[in-house]
Amino acid sequence: MTTLSTVSRRLAVLGDPVEHSLSPLLHAAAYAHLGLEWGYGRAVVRGGELRGFIDGLDPSWRGISATMPLKEETLRLADSSDEVVRLTGAANTLLLADGGERIARNTDVAGIERALQDAGLSSATHAVIAGAGATARSALVALDRLGLRSVTVAVRDPARAVALRTLADELGLEFDVVSLADFHEVVDGADVVAWTLPNGVALDHVMPRETRSTAVALDVTYYPWPGPLAAQWLEVGGRVASGRDMLLHQAVRQVRFFVSGQTENPLADEADVEAAMRDALGAA
Repeated sequence: MTTLSTVSRRLAVLGDPVEHSLSPLLHAAAYAHLGLEWGYGRAVVRGGELRGFIDGLDPSWRGISATMPLKEETLRLADSSDEVVRLTGAANTLLLADGGERIARNTDVAGIERALQDAGLSSATHAVIAGAGATARSALVALDRLGLRSVTVAVRDPARAVALRTLADELGLEFDVVSLADFHEVVDGADVVAWTLPNGVALDHVMPRETRSTAVALDVTYYPWPGPLAAQWLEVGGRVASGRDMLLHQAVRQVRFFVSGQTENPLADEADVEAAMRDALGAA
């Protein structure tokens, strides 16, 4: 196990709602394994309240994880970010560096990519995505890394898909948008069918059995599990990239960032750290 100096630092996941978040369990397991006396909690922070919350933190704070509806707001508070944050227009992680700099990252992209790979997906040509928010943009960037060429997006209001269309154009992807009511009618031939809508949104139609048997379902729901899309895939033994796997892998990147200040190079014993986090997630 890596030997690190024992330092008392504070972190938390912020959002609304946030009571259901499993991030505190994951991060607590990681820092305990690393021998760090770091506290990671949760706090309800609504849209428009993030700046006041961050400005009120004392120097013991190392960073925050952001969930809905704060991912775009987190980016606006950052002093610096990277290309993934620029592409997605969202950040789920903010490092509060010792020099006072606020550094944003989006670890959702890496989390989604790993979750899809865990489900046996090595490449994808066409995807259908329900939803067009920050998580949908992260999913699109992750899928682009896997060779995506085209995407169909299902939304209630086509105006909400403007940012996703802009991203698809930048990535050189063919793009189409349909009504969410027609979601079940456009999934034929997809390599990936993704559900990125908030908890509580119902999936009102049964997806074609052939699609459920051949395509990978990405359901970013992790509580309660299974989510509405994953439940239909699991009924027929289909391949599912779960919200829990996404949560785990993005949290590993966050731990890497908070501990080392970078996201690209694994920690020396990251496999053991990930195992400890997976055990904590399995027990939840």
